Amino acid sequence: MKYYIGVDLGGTNIAVGIVNEEYKIVGRASVKTNMPRPAEAIAEDIARAINLAAKDAGIAVSECEWVGIGTPGSVDKRKGMVEYANNLNFHDVYLADMVGKYVGKPIYLENDANAAAYGEALAGAGRGVDNMIMLTLGTGVGGGMIINGKIYGGFTNMGAELGHMGIVYNGRQCTCGRKGCIEAYCSATGLANITKDHMNEHPETEMWKMVGGDINKVNGRTAFDGMRKGDAVAKMVVDEYMEYFTYAVANYLNIFQPEVLVVGGGVGKEGETLLAPLREAVVSQTYVKKEEHRTKILSAELGNDAGIIGAAMLGNMAE
Repeated sequence: MKYYIGVDLGGTNIAVGIVNEEYKIVGRASVKTNMPRPAEAIAEDIARAINLAAKDAGIAVSECEWVGIGTPGSVDKRKGMVEYANNLNFHDVYLADMVGKYVGKPIYLENDANAAAYGEALAGAGRGVDNMIMLTLGTGVGGGMIINGKIYGGFTNMGAELGHMGIVYNGRQCTCGRKGCIEAYCSATGLANITKDHMNEHPETEMWKMVGGDINKVNGRTAFDGMRKGDAVAKMVVDEYMEYFTYAVANYLNIFQPEVLVVGGGVGKEGETLLAPLREAVVSQTYVKKEEHRTKILSAELGNDAGIIGAAMLGNMAE
C-alpha cells in the first residue's frame, strides 16, 4: 500500500492527512495557523503537523511518496511558489522549498479550491468522470475545474476563478473590485445581503423574529430557514437567489458541458432544497436538449476532506 500526504492550509487551521492509494485518510493532524506571522514559521508548523499525522497513521514520513499542499491564493506550481494570498499575507513565498527542507519529500503545490475539486473528482461526487466543475458557496464563491482528468487553471494557473464570472452588468460590488460577479450574488454573503434588502423592505417578515430584530445576525441560512417556516418574503429571497444561481450555472454548463457539476460550501449544505429546483430551472437555459447529454448536478460528498485528499494526490499530475 502506498501513502501520500495532503495538506489543507487555511487562514485558521493547517489540516494534514495521510492518504492511501484507495483515497482513504488513515491518519490526521491539525494545528492552528496563528496568523499573522512569517511564512517560514507556517512552513515549520506544516512540517510539524505532517509528522503528527504520520504518527497518527502509524507510519513514518519516509514511507510516504510525496507531500501535496492546497493553499489559498495564486500559485505558480512550476516554481512551488504562492504569488499572493491575502489572508496569509503571502507575497512570492516559495512554500514548496520551505516545507521540503523539513520533510525531505517532493512537494506539490496547488490552489486550495482546485485541490478540493480534485479530491471530489477522485473520491467524491465526481469519481469516475473526466470532466467536472465544483462550486463552493461559502463566504465567497470558489471552486475548480477538472478537464480530461486534470486540474485546469489557465496558462499561469490563475484562471478558473469561477466566483468572478459576471452575471449582472454593473451590479452589486464584488470584493475583487468588479461589479456583478456571481460571488456578489450567490455566495453566503451575497445571499445574506439579498435577504437584508428584502427584510428592510418588508418589516412584517418573520425573518426579523428569527434574528431577534438584529439584521447583523442574518446569514446564508436565514432565508432558507424562513421559507421552511412558510414565510412569503423568505420564499421571495430564495426565488431571487435561485434566479441568479441558475443563470450562473447555465453559463458554466453551456461553455464546458462537464459530466458532473458539484455544489459544496455552506449554502451547498441545503442539498436538494437547492439542487432540485436548480436542475429543473437550468433545463430551459442550457443548449443541450437530450436528457442523456445533460450534466449531473450533485452535492459535494467529502466536506473538508476534499482538500486533503485532492492535495495528497497532486503528484499524480506531475508524473
